[in-house]
Amino acid sequence: MADEFSFGIEEEYFLVDARTHEISADAPDAFFQAVRKACGDQVAREFLRSQVEVITAPHIDIAAARAELRHLRRIVSEIAATYGLAILAAGTHPTASWREQQQTESERYDAVMADLQMIGQRDMLCGLHVHVELPDPDERIDVMYRVLPYLPLFVALGASSPFWQSRRTGLMGYRLAAYDELPRTGIPELFRTTAEYDAYVAALVHAGVVPDASYIWWTIRPSLKHPTLELRAPDSCTRLDDTIAIAALYRTLVHHLALHPFENWELDAVGRAVIVENKWRAQRYGVHGTFATGTGAVKVIDMIEEIIATTAESARELGCEDGVQRCRDIAINGTSADEQLRRYNAKRQAGGSREDALAAVTQWLATETIR
Repeated sequence: MADEFSFGIEEEYFLVDARTHEISADAPDAFFQAVRKACGDQVAREFLRSQVEVITAPHIDIAAARAELRHLRRIVSEIAATYGLAILAAGTHPTASWREQQQTESERYDAVMADLQMIGQRDMLCGLHVHVELPDPDERIDVMYRVLPYLPLFVALGASSPFWQSRRTGLMGYRLAAYDELPRTGIPELFRTTAEYDAYVAALVHAGVVPDASYIWWTIRPSLKHPTLELRAPDSCTRLDDTIAIAALYRTLVHHLALHPFENWELDAVGRAVIVENKWRAQRYGVHGTFATGTGAVKVIDMIEEIIATTAESARELGCEDGVQRCRDIAINGTSADEQLRRYNAKRQAGGSREDALAAVTQWLATETIR
């Protein structure tokens, strides 16, 4: 399957009260036991008890991946309903307070919380992770290095976190602003070879900073558990089709870069600094912003059009054409963040209170997550 660039998807959801859609700070153990019994290893606890994660099997067919993810959303939602809960896919929950959240009990999470302290307590965030397997696992660092310029685009396309602690943030994607408080996050350093990356990990492990590479939480990283390159930049997408579109685009780009080893090979410190700036612009403006390049500002839609043209052969070979094309639709019609803000503003303009407007947002999120 590596030769076919198999891929898998992980989505994190908030667990909310089925009636009010407010966060459930302490979901019952019985719920997690029930979903584990129904889905096995394809459902997992997350860092906080108000979160749950679903994990697809590896796929080579994009339609099959969509069907499985739809199935997982439905099963988890149906089981949640029996406990008075619902699931909500977004980078942040609009009204939840981090101070009320409870950590999931596990040896790993206990160690993380002991290290991160209040920053760990504030990690009330849900992301989308996409894994792609390369024919040679040693190529992952090289491809990771050369895919860096596209990471801000994935942040923009997946933006679903315009609210935090019952407030409008002014950002389309606030999640990474909070997540980047953690160490070892953000844009990776410019490692060109596996040996360089391994030396970095070894230095941290030998110093007792981290037990292993799974404690490196960049927006993209080589997975320790799987022979894959893992995209971690996007928010959890409310719309299932947005998730599939992002997965299709990422898989296509990885395939294309693996076949064209000199593309983006010239990336240097200046280029990385521009990528960091573009990541901020994606968080701030979503699909409505522009990205800085050596030749001037580029609109998000124009970057997508260029990628579609450049990677057309890879998209056809992988059967990802429809998914990649949908990224154009996201850029034109907006992300989950855009729709959340539309719902909020419409309620406020109709005379509703801020609480009513936020309730309209959480209602839409809960409904759209399982639509």
